[in-house]
Amino acid sequence: MKPLQPLPPRAHRRQALALGAACALAPSLIAMSNATHALTPTTAPATELPTELRSALPASRLVGTGVLRFFGLRVYEARLWAAPGFVPEDYARHPFALELVYDRKLEGAAIAERSIAEMRRVGSFTEAQARQWLALMQQAFPDVQPQDRLLGLNDGQGEVRFFHNGRQTALLRDADYARLFFGIWLAPQTSAPALRNALLGLG
Repeated sequence: MKPLQPLPPRAHRRQALALGAACALAPSLIAMSNATHALTPTTAPATELPTELRSALPASRLVGTGVLRFFGLRVYEARLWAAPGFVPEDYARHPFALELVYDRKLEGAAIAERSIAEMRRVGSFTEAQARQWLALMQQAFPDVQPQDRLLGLNDGQGEVRFFHNGRQTALLRDADYARLFFGIWLAPQTSAPALRNALLGLG
């Protein structure tokens, strides 16, 4: 995969990215609300297996769901899908999918850049890895509109696939990346423990 070149710095773009990053993947800056355990979901759309999983992970079920808000405004709903036997303490070694359904327009570049910052909370990695993973995520995460879906599929053996509205956008085989990226939501070191508890059914 050919790495993508970083976007040139512009003052007005930095402002947009800062707002987008805060809304996209910065739980430490976001007020958490309506994070609920969803083993018995109340809305039909949340119980329907995403199309991406019907062949890749057909036995998966909704484990939990939570809503991320920014100053009271919905940013996205996160949903965790996993097959029976999923162990939260060893999440990276199990097949599962994390689905985000967005309520706001956000830039993909902001999502990618904030992902790197949040991954550093989970564990350390080199600058070379950061550059490689940033390039991957810039390809994986397009700009999103309200009701767009981003889904990350972990096969439990180090392979990660990303989808935007059902279309695959990127694939990477890297167990370190899988553990650190999904750890943004699922690792004990997450900056959003309430959302983690909701996704894992621990709250």
